[in-house]
Amino acid sequence: MTARRVAVTGLGVVSALGLGRVTFASALRQGLNGIRPLDGWRDTDLRLGWGAMLPNWSAEAHFDNRETNLYDRFSQFALLAAREALADAAIDWTDDLRARAGVVTGSCLGGQSTEDAGFQRLYRDGAKRIHPLSIPRIMANAAASAISLENGLTGPSYTLSTACSSANHAIGHATWMLRQGILDVALAGGSEAPFSYGNLKAWEAMRVVAAEACRPFSRDRDGMSLGEGGAVLVLEPLEVARARGARIYGEIAGFGMSSDAHHITQPSARGAARAMQAALVDGAIEAEEIGYINAHGTGTSANDSTECAAIRTTFGSHADRIAVSSTKSMHGHALGAAGALEAAATLLALSEGFLPPTIHYREPDPECDLDVVPNEAREQDVEAALSNSFAFGGFNAVLAFRKVA
Repeated sequence: MTARRVAVTGLGVVSALGLGRVTFASALRQGLNGIRPLDGWRDTDLRLGWGAMLPNWSAEAHFDNRETNLYDRFSQFALLAAREALADAAIDWTDDLRARAGVVTGSCLGGQSTEDAGFQRLYRDGAKRIHPLSIPRIMANAAASAISLENGLTGPSYTLSTACSSANHAIGHATWMLRQGILDVALAGGSEAPFSYGNLKAWEAMRVVAAEACRPFSRDRDGMSLGEGGAVLVLEPLEVARARGARIYGEIAGFGMSSDAHHITQPSARGAARAMQAALVDGAIEAEEIGYINAHGTGTSANDSTECAAIRTTFGSHADRIAVSSTKSMHGHALGAAGALEAAATLLALSEGFLPPTIHYREPDPECDLDVVPNEAREQDVEAALSNSFAFGGFNAVLAFRKVA
């Protein structure tokens, strides 16, 4: 059987830049900053003071009492994004189609908020009991389960956890199942809610978090900025999407993976380059076709220079003609959800004809000597783009997108 081409026909986004894909696209175009002081821990010993946390989030505005009791914050983000994505795709559901529709999500932490609250009750407060639904709230597959349950989707559904590559792996796996005819519709993406005291103390101990907002690719960068949120993409065969007259944001043309086998936290340019090369090969895309890369771009010293070296290895002299930006400078590093937010950003850029900026950029770094779209978005059409995710543990996942006429 000939492999089917895969189109994205629905997008749902929850991020520190606001709720919804329209708000997200507008914020990217304007170069808005979602990284702010964290007010919730001022009375603690936490030194980590900035992050991209959703402003004025109210679960009660979107979920009933049963749902807020059942779902951790990370699942709520995923479910809200899935609702928007499904409404956007406007699929005419049948029982047969629901049986061939699946959900693939990525999460690094799962229900971190629930876990942290439970441990505080046990170890700090001396409580004898914790929330009776702690296990189903904490489990990393809770978001995929929630989406499947709410929509009656009974095809293959599961969750991948590969640190900061989780969502890209999830979207890539869903793409492959659609190509192979295992699924006819997939909801794919990721969600994360890392802002709990225990998790923030763990990141503080690593000493890789910026003092204020992160500055990817800038010579004076001093670390990453944590973020939260989620994004979900609706995927279906391109010919089906065209036949029903669906809006198509773009095609997921290629997916590449690699493992560094190098170091648990330090990145490898060779491993990152292999993943980019694999995505190009998988999508039958020539290097010269790529006009934009949504970089992993964390703002740490090692990551940004290593990623730029990997891009030069992959593209040679063409690297000088590629726009490379880090939208983490706006929505923060959402860990397992990062790839989902950045896939949404890349698809919006392709379909709406603009290039998101790298904000907070101050001064060039000779080790990051690429066009990093500093501080202001550009109105520019590109035909193909990559979105990079490189994770602790040396796991790399790259998505390749094409514009669809």
